[in-house]
Amino acid sequence: MSTESTLTTADLTLVRALQREPRATWTRVGAVVGTDATTAARRWDRLHKAGLAWLTAYVTPPTWTVGYVDLACTPDRLLAVGEEVCRWPPVFSVERTTSDHQLFLGIAARCYHSMDTLVTKRLGVIPGVRSVRMAVATRIHREGGGWTVGPDQHSEPSRASLPLPQFWQDGSVRTIVDALGTDGRLSSAELARRCGVGESVVRRVLARLLRNGDLAFRCDLAHVAAGWPVIAGYRLDVPADVLDRVAAAVAALPETRLSAAVVGRGNLVVSTWLRNPADTTGYEARLLRTAAGVRVLDRAVTLTMPKRMGRLLDQAGRAVGYQQILPAGGHPVPGG
Repeated sequence: MSTESTLTTADLTLVRALQREPRATWTRVGAVVGTDATTAARRWDRLHKAGLAWLTAYVTPPTWTVGYVDLACTPDRLLAVGEEVCRWPPVFSVERTTSDHQLFLGIAARCYHSMDTLVTKRLGVIPGVRSVRMAVATRIHREGGGWTVGPDQHSEPSRASLPLPQFWQDGSVRTIVDALGTDGRLSSAELARRCGVGESVVRRVLARLLRNGDLAFRCDLAHVAAGWPVIAGYRLDVPADVLDRVAAAVAALPETRLSAAVVGRGNLVVSTWLRNPADTTGYEARLLRTAAGVRVLDRAVTLTMPKRMGRLLDQAGRAVGYQQILPAGGHPVPGG
């Protein structure tokens, strides 16, 4: 049952349906999962309230400058540093890992200058931080929103990095998108009520965002309860002439949650969900088979992940809160 600590096959089937069509009607969702609309909606409500699954919206990464930061901390300050950065809106994800740089952060910024300021003048001066290692994403071949339950995982196409469009300066647009960040299943009527705008405005804003590819919906779940308790991360060095091919091949592996080409230590950042610790060996072997010359520079297992794309998580990976993502130097955007 969804109120327990594990997700059932029926729960995972429902999550998979919403990963494919996040805002499909409950009638359509029910037909896909083999039940009626009322039962599908009730089951989702239980999952959502238990923090076992959630649906959010977020501005697509190409509208940001995305970076990955490794922090090495003194042991006595590790927990405090992790708790502090979880409160920072530009830090959309936080993991505590077995690497010698114990904290792995995903950060968003409007530009390189804003990112530099965040890293050097804020992260770098936190008491207890001994070392900061930075990488900037150049192309994201897959991120968590492109991962689905089941055998048909796919990679989301990436686009060239673009500045935040002028459209986002409209306060009503940001308000609507932030509400969807909290709950991506909110109806147009409920969005209009919460945001204090007309329902026609909501429909028009959503139609434009989706048409332009500026907004994505993401159905996520508690990884431990879903049966993927092990998160493993890798930093790879890939020959430049095969980087795109390797990154795409890695993105196509069913366990891969993140495959991002970067400029930094190594040139490919990878994150995976696995069934057990022993699976890391087999997965790494497949990484090395993608092309000659691929080297693993760093490997680590995530001990806990208190924040994932704006969602605050407990030790079991269940959602316990939401924080709007605010790119450094920019305007509020939702996290998914």
